[in-house]
Amino acid sequence: MKGQNKLFFAIIISLVLGVILGGIVHTNNTDSAEEFAKNIKLLGTVFIRLIQMIIAPLVFSTLVVGIAKMGDIKMVGRVGTKAMLWFISASLVSLTIGLVLVNWLEPGHVTKLPIQDAASASEIVSNSKGFSMEDFVKHIIPKSLFEAFATNEVLQIVVFSVMFGIALSAMGEEYAKPVIKGLDIIAHAILKMVGYIMWVAPLGVFGAISAVVATNGFEIFKVYAIYLRDFFFALAVLWAVLLLVGYMILGKRLFELLRRIKEPLLIAFSTTSSEAVFPKLVEELERFGCNNRIVSFILPLGYSFNLDGSMMYMTFASIFIAQIYGIDMPLGQQIIMLLVLMLTSKGIAGVPRASLVIIVAACGMFDIPVEGIALILPIDHFCDMGRSMTNVLGNALATSAVSKWEGQLES
Repeated sequence: MKGQNKLFFAIIISLVLGVILGGIVHTNNTDSAEEFAKNIKLLGTVFIRLIQMIIAPLVFSTLVVGIAKMGDIKMVGRVGTKAMLWFISASLVSLTIGLVLVNWLEPGHVTKLPIQDAASASEIVSNSKGFSMEDFVKHIIPKSLFEAFATNEVLQIVVFSVMFGIALSAMGEEYAKPVIKGLDIIAHAILKMVGYIMWVAPLGVFGAISAVVATNGFEIFKVYAIYLRDFFFALAVLWAVLLLVGYMILGKRLFELLRRIKEPLLIAFSTTSSEAVFPKLVEELERFGCNNRIVSFILPLGYSFNLDGSMMYMTFASIFIAQIYGIDMPLGQQIIMLLVLMLTSKGIAGVPRASLVIIVAACGMFDIPVEGIALILPIDHFCDMGRSMTNVLGNALATSAVSKWEGQLES
């Protein structure tokens, strides 16, 4: 059995064992479930921190090398334009699917959720109140590269790396070559580290899943069954649309791409972190045949601008909260909300629980009770599993599609 398949099955087994152990603890040791969850979750924390440790240097080195090797600034502009067109189109499609399905399925009208204390959402509400245009600009433009590295601000690192890569390519090969070679070696060394870190993934998955099930038990699926059912149905529709577009562009190679990224998809689903699979996704897309310069350029941008699963969730959750409170929003107002979400969600990658922060901000703007976010907090983890997995798929398809359009997709 290949190492890749061994890892995949190890993750599957860890996922199942985590659910079983969490269920046993929740059923037999309810009093100690919180303490158990706190301790077992450290396994997931170790894995995610190992991944976070290498994200900043990997994004910086691969992006700078990718742009500098392109040499032609026109090519950078052309690839960037194609990528942004994909991102904007995918975002609009994702938001629209969420809007249409939440109005059709109406989970807020048929689900009887316990009205929870708004204090549980106080942290998210307070974060959203401070999110202004000034914060948006500060979040995009780095004050210091070292600060951006220290806080893993991917978008700020992307801004600096793009400017640095363009400057390097303009200096000529004599000056740029040693720097590019050095950064290229660093990038390959970090990708080598990815191979070691990924074997910690099964432990991370085991810890993350067992902690959630031990704390909430299986009852949480019953209480929110309709909401989860409708949301995952909406995700399935979004997947069908993305895969159909992917098949139109990639043809039968789409199935090879899915085979390549099955591990990143599963890890994103289990750990609720699309960030955790970034290094592995870079590696698998290059193995699939995507040009490494295009992967290095588009994937970091996608992590900031192309979060398809999160996009769909924003309209779905916002209208769901309105339905719970019996607020009837006219179609025109819903479309305006869709456009507002489209604009305000760009550039918030790295903000903790970013989707929820934007949902609260949108609810406040359209007179929907912001404390309604407390209603969906208990199952946000499970929704986040689907969101993260979809974000990974969307970015893999975007990178592969642009590589194909540029004639840079090798067989």
